[in-house]
Amino acid sequence: MGCYHSKKTRNSPGYEDHPNLLASQTPFTVGEVEALYELYKKISRSIFNDGLIHKLFRNRNKKNLFADRIFDLFDYKRNGVIEFGEFVRSLGTFHPNAPVADKISFTFRLYDLRHTGYIDSIDDLKEMVVEILHESELVLSDDVVEIIVNKVQSFWEADAKGDGRIDRDEWRDFVSINPSLLKNMTLPYLKDIGKVFPSFEVHSEVED
Repeated sequence: MGCYHSKKTRNSPGYEDHPNLLASQTPFTVGEVEALYELYKKISRSIFNDGLIHKLFRNRNKKNLFADRIFDLFDYKRNGVIEFGEFVRSLGTFHPNAPVADKISFTFRLYDLRHTGYIDSIDDLKEMVVEILHESELVLSDDVVEIIVNKVQSFWEADAKGDGRIDRDEWRDFVSINPSLLKNMTLPYLKDIGKVFPSFEVHSEVED
């Protein structure tokens, strides 16, 4: 199995960042970055063999709001693809050792559906919740779904200024007293990615 920083990789689109750089900017070690590289290759080759992850939806005739938002947050450069550096940095936010401030920022941007710098649309938030429930593939009755969706109204308790929108500071304060909102922002297996994906372990040949 080839190492991360091969000559071919250096010339491939989406792999410009050196693993040492990515390790210094995320909770991952250099070895874990290399393991993530192997995982990334498998994902990126599942549809197009161009070394990049493209935006795709299960149902091409229906936009998936949740998948769309997650993709957009991973796609820092907003060029329609997720490059390896973006993949690692974004996953780093879900690492158990990632700063809580980073997780709060990610959730705020997730719910800032209109890119206004505020959480300001209750209808869009309800649609997002429905999409998340759909993606979870849980079998829930319509009544249960309605109860969960109505819980979204509690978000507006964060609107301390009473101006009909939630800014970053209000969201940070709200999450600090409602930490369960960050429950899905931690993926425990990322703490030991090599053992979870043993087939992706590689021998480090990274240049200093």
